[in-house]
Amino acid sequence: MNTGRSPRIYLSPPDMSDQERTLLLAAFDSNWIAPLGPQVDGFERDLAKRVGVHDAAALNSGTAALHLALILLEVGAGDEVWTSTLTFAATANAIRYVGATPVFIDSERESWNMDPALLHEALREASTRGALPKALIVVDLYGQCANYDAILEACREYGVPVVEDAAEALGATYRGKAAGSFGTIGVLSFNGNKIITTSGGGALVSDDADLVARARHLASQAKQPVAHYEHEEVGYNYRLSNLLAAVGRGQLARLDGFVERRREINRTYRAALEGIDGVSFLPEAPGGHSTCWLTCVLLDELHLGVGPAQVREHLETHNIEARPVWKPMHLQPVYQDRRVVGGAVAEDLFRRGLCLPSGSVLSHEDQQRVIDAFLQTPQLRSAEE
Repeated sequence: MNTGRSPRIYLSPPDMSDQERTLLLAAFDSNWIAPLGPQVDGFERDLAKRVGVHDAAALNSGTAALHLALILLEVGAGDEVWTSTLTFAATANAIRYVGATPVFIDSERESWNMDPALLHEALREASTRGALPKALIVVDLYGQCANYDAILEACREYGVPVVEDAAEALGATYRGKAAGSFGTIGVLSFNGNKIITTSGGGALVSDDADLVARARHLASQAKQPVAHYEHEEVGYNYRLSNLLAAVGRGQLARLDGFVERRREINRTYRAALEGIDGVSFLPEAPGGHSTCWLTCVLLDELHLGVGPAQVREHLETHNIEARPVWKPMHLQPVYQDRRVVGGAVAEDLFRRGLCLPSGSVLSHEDQQRVIDAFLQTPQLRSAEE
């Protein structure tokens, strides 16, 4: 029990309003409870318009969208799929779902996303061996798009299709184009900690209407359009419910406000902490407009006297949630025998990185609580010292 303690500050909690409640209750009162219904159709239209693509399939998770994306690209056993090593496990797990082998690509320091130069050199080398990957999954980390000018140019040169894992980046742009619109297929997530949420949910988006239609078919148990239950292939139970789609429509309508609030939170953290020797922030890459889904800092223990683990543990004593930066996939026990191209940058980001509370519901007073607790970490050498 936390009796007597200040209320807990979470990393990225949901931000709900009467708008979502009204839409949810309207869907409930309509008795469209089971998966599919008018709110699902509307949510798909809203998403496609927001991302700037032809169509969207609303699903029950971003992981389901990743799985279906690889199926749509006909990835299977014996194939390699290359992806970012600095990511959440779902990205790599989806590759294993289809029997393929993941190969991990290191990060660049400019954005923490996939390093385009390493990718290009690895593709060149693989081409000489006749061993190009069947697909590439690029991850947009912490609300920021990758360097798509260079990445897409390299993949076009070698004929490798791109899946954009924009699970963390809905609302971000790169050179004015929306996250989720860069690959052959884009993937979104509406998990409880994302910038918008349907409690659980995701979407597959694409300019290719046929791919999206097939995704809907596979996500609905691959049922044939006949009176009885007819199945010509294996399908999945991956569709989003009508009730949750109603919540998503309300959330999506408020996305711009969520983005601006998280960017404001990021600016406040920078103003308070950036002057401390040994504290730096995830950069906003050239050409990008980040949502700042999470504000991430790098801590140099040599200069600060403490590392991210000590700061995180101290914040926890103040009932404040913080988390390490993603542990690279090539360091995960389940994937430690897989090939990695580079790896040192992602390892350094994990070793020194910490994610601070960044939710759009974070009040100015609670953010000051986080900053004060951060600065009070025992043995921290402050800017004044």
